[in-house]
Amino acid sequence: MSIPKEPRQLMINLMYLVLTALLALNVSAEVMNAFFSLDRGMKTSGNIVDNNNNAVLASISATASAYPTDKNKDLEIKSKEAQVIGQDFVKYIDGIRLKLFDIAKGPSKADPTIPQDIRNKDVTTNLFINEKLGDEIEAKIKETREKLLALTGNDPNVSKNLPLDIEKLPEGTKMKTWAEFKFKQMPVAACFPLLGKMQTDAKSSTSAVMNWAAEQMGKVEIKFDAFQPAVSADKSYIIQGEKYVADIFLSAYSTSADNVSISVGGSSIPVKEGIAHYETTPSGVGERTYNVSINVKNPLTGENKNYSKEFKYEVGQRSVAVSLDKMNVFYIGVENPVSVSAAGVSSNDVRVTGSGVNVASKGGGKFVITASTPGEATLTVSGGGATSTFKYRVKRIPDPVPMLGAKHRSKSMGNGEFKAQGGIAAILENFDFEAKCDIVGFEMTYLPKRQDPISRPNSGARWNGETGEMINKAKPGDSYFFDDIKCKCPGDQAARNIGGLAFKIR
Repeated sequence: MSIPKEPRQLMINLMYLVLTALLALNVSAEVMNAFFSLDRGMKTSGNIVDNNNNAVLASISATASAYPTDKNKDLEIKSKEAQVIGQDFVKYIDGIRLKLFDIAKGPSKADPTIPQDIRNKDVTTNLFINEKLGDEIEAKIKETREKLLALTGNDPNVSKNLPLDIEKLPEGTKMKTWAEFKFKQMPVAACFPLLGKMQTDAKSSTSAVMNWAAEQMGKVEIKFDAFQPAVSADKSYIIQGEKYVADIFLSAYSTSADNVSISVGGSSIPVKEGIAHYETTPSGVGERTYNVSINVKNPLTGENKNYSKEFKYEVGQRSVAVSLDKMNVFYIGVENPVSVSAAGVSSNDVRVTGSGVNVASKGGGKFVITASTPGEATLTVSGGGATSTFKYRVKRIPDPVPMLGAKHRSKSMGNGEFKAQGGIAAILENFDFEAKCDIVGFEMTYLPKRQDPISRPNSGARWNGETGEMINKAKPGDSYFFDDIKCKCPGDQAARNIGGLAFKIR
């Protein structure tokens, strides 16, 4: 991002960065931790899928060796190619994860597995959107999916079961591309589980191709001799008062392992097709822990074994955040758009009131702020039992720049071009709002070459009778000075002086 040369725009950019930092502080630590808990869960699930794929591939190879037909040998080769394709994609995403980790300022002191700058949204937007890495990931996903499907002869049944894909953008979204929908203004912490899911989808897609190859062989007997409890939760971060819902199951479960019993915290849970459904409504906020115990009879050895594991989730409170769509200043005389969100609260239940400003709701979490007096304003946001206040500065619209004919600053100008101009304009440069400032008047001084100067007042932006006549007299060597230029911008009670202009006719 280039650094603006004008001090006013530089100040605006700096204030916007400060607001972004302040907004980031409003995101609770529980939410950030939940993202990394989810990412670790993705890695665990991915390891389970890896083990399953290795077992399937070993069984396919065993069948190809026992029944050495050309068809079986070809299916074995395709299964190995599918594993390589999936592994290449996983390594590609690992490289992106390392790059994002470094951009987010490397390991934190509290936990070296988590980067320092986990709340930053600008670095992710720059990396994935501005630097086009998101588009590159999209192309890589499509390429990997096409390669895997090609191994199956583009079997439509396999295509339906391949999770590695580019989903369609939801209706009503303002995002124009898949990359924007996935990564734009996403905090660093949220990007890691997104990337982790892509890796898990690649492994599961590899599994789908291997299963297809196994089915083509006619018979592949797969037996598992190791088990691992796993949990599939609706979400790992919930709002106080909500239910925590999760499916607990035995990974690598097969039909031969039908004598499975599952308990949570010592209480037995009914098991159907290897899956037990668990739900609870926690009280209070913070980290919650529960123990899962699974008893299973090993179908290979007949030995009864117990597998236990501890799982954690976060319980948080509702919170609110305010995002100014333009910058962290309310300007007098214009509509200042504001977006307000509250975690776990419908936008219809969010209420915003203002002190020192007027607030109008536009629906869907969008509000318009109007101000009339410079100073400080306070917004109070409430919803879902949570209330937060935010303070902002109220300023008048910055001084516009005087220009001749809406594009010329003080300099020399050709005789014909100068006479073609109709008056003085007040231009708001680098101002993100729709606002127009009107010229009230100015004093023009005509200095003919080697003659005495003549000064005349001019009311309004366009030339009056006398000033127009002096403009038409312009010839090479003459000079014109426009001083004490005054204008009024929206919200101004009195005209403001915005300086002067000078031109030499050539």
